[in-house]
Amino acid sequence: MIDAASALTTILTKTKKLTVDTGLELLTYKRDRGLRIWYNGKDMYTIKEFGFEYNVIETNFNDLKKLIKTLLKREFPRSKKIRVREIQGWD
Repeated sequence: MIDAASALTTILTKTKKLTVDTGLELLTYKRDRGLRIWYNGKDMYTIKEFGFEYNVIETNFNDLKKLIKTLLKREFPRSKKIRVREIQGWD
């Protein structure tokens, strides 16, 4: 579990270290909302949002910071801690 205040920098450093077809899963404390971020290779990422809204978004690393910041505000509005774990493969 990581602090929501420093989550953006922690998530970005972890996404830089991902290999192809691996990802990160970000969940609320109750595990009912969250994000899944997969690395597709060639600087492309797929983000699956589930909770308040359900979206699948593809982006490159340059746009990833702004997108994650927006999604964290939407999916984790009152959270103080965020669960982070690495995942293998696709959903």
